[in-house]
Amino acid sequence: MTIELDYSSAGPLTGLAPGQVPLADGLPHDPVGICATVQALFIQPGDASALGVAEHRLAEKDIRPASALVAALTALNPAPLRLARKPEERVVGTCRHFATLACALLRLRGVPARARCGFGMCFLEGRGADHWITEYWRDDDSRWVRVDIEHLGHGYVAHPEDLGPDEFLTGGEAWVQYREGLVDPHRFGVPGTDDAWGPAEISGNAVRDLAALCKHEMLPWDEWGRMTAAYDGATGPDYDRLIDDVAAACSADEPSALVRLFAHEDLAVPRLLIA
Repeated sequence: MTIELDYSSAGPLTGLAPGQVPLADGLPHDPVGICATVQALFIQPGDASALGVAEHRLAEKDIRPASALVAALTALNPAPLRLARKPEERVVGTCRHFATLACALLRLRGVPARARCGFGMCFLEGRGADHWITEYWRDDDSRWVRVDIEHLGHGYVAHPEDLGPDEFLTGGEAWVQYREGLVDPHRFGVPGTDDAWGPAEISGNAVRDLAALCKHEMLPWDEWGRMTAAYDGATGPDYDRLIDDVAAACSADEPSALVRLFAHEDLAVPRLLIA
């Protein structure tokens, strides 16, 4: 049986409520324009704290569904999504939230789009920084185009609207380089932390990227399966081989293989994380 993943339709976390759909009226017609609009809808937690945003609002970063993100956004300012918000009127979120809402809006327009979890390679010299981007399918040259929404226009790379192959690595791509001895895994992790670096950070993002390719765009700190054990150093060669399979499936980008692997008991997202 052939299995398809329709990236032009909403998934469990990227659908908008019917009453929210009109809020997307007037968005730009081009995919990068939609991504650029999303950039003015979120604020990073550190920037929010520095701005004096109320502490209770920092919990907005834990919102998963796009519909709930839009609800939080319009509670602060009911304007259409095409209109930029003042920093204090933006939802507190991370790169995952930029990527996921853009993915939701692109899919709403019927544009095939996916959030990707991995590492930005241009923020810290010689290091891979935990990061999410969005990619959309461009028919003109039949390829997925990677867009770093959060950093459009910020100068980290020459073309954040079309990232080069070494400017962002998915979790699986970074895992392959680690397993082939091409990179030091301890130079991949979460900026601002001392301990969240190393092979388990790479494998964790590989699992999150598999979930995103199967239309489950999870939070950067969501853990399931054997991810927590990996962070604790309690997994071994068998789990490494499973992540090898994850990396290979994500690279092959074959829907049937992705869906079959995502059903594995150590890789499937628990329902409680979606509810």
